[in-house]
Amino acid sequence: MSQVLRAGWLCFLGVLFAVGCTVAPRPGSPIPPAAEVLPADARALAYGQTVDQVLQNAQMGDKIRALFGPDWTPAAQGGGQLVMGAAPYFERGGPLRMVRIGGEDYIAVTGCVPRDCDTQRVLLLIRADGSQLLARLDEGGFSHYYGYASEALTRNTAPLVVDSGLRALKRTGNPYPA
Repeated sequence: MSQVLRAGWLCFLGVLFAVGCTVAPRPGSPIPPAAEVLPADARALAYGQTVDQVLQNAQMGDKIRALFGPDWTPAAQGGGQLVMGAAPYFERGGPLRMVRIGGEDYIAVTGCVPRDCDTQRVLLLIRADGSQLLARLDEGGFSHYYGYASEALTRNTAPLVVDSGLRALKRTGNPYPA
C-alpha cells in the first residue's frame, strides 16, 4: 500500500514540475526568430576564407573593431569592460558558415581564446550584404551582446537574433573551435 502511495506522489510531483516548466511568455514579449544553417556557398567566404582574413578584410576589419568599440582592447589598457578585450576571442577561429535568421542571411564567424574555448568564445554574425554586424561574446559565464548598424534591432531583440543563430549552429554540432 505504501509503495502505491509513494508511486502516486512521485507521479503527481512529476506532472506538477512538468506543468510548472511550461509557462507561457508574457504578452508582448519578443519571440525568437526562426534560424537555420544553410548549405555552404561562396557567400560565406565573401570577406575571407579564415577568421583572420575576415578581421583583416578592408571592408570588415574597421566595422568589426567599431562593433566592439572600447571593448576591443583590454580594460587594463584603457579599453572597455572586457578584461582581455575582444581581440583574443578571435585567436582560434572556427569554420565560416551561412545562417538564415528571421529571413536574413548572415555569415557566422566563431572564435575562442585558445586556452579556454569552453567559456571564452565569440559568435559574430555579418549580414550577407555586410551592412549589419551582431555579436555575442561569452566571458567566463557572462554574455555580452553587440550590434553595428542594427538600428532595426533593439537591446531586447538583438540577443534573440544572435541566440537563434547560435542555437541553429549548435544543432549541427559544436559551433566553436575545438
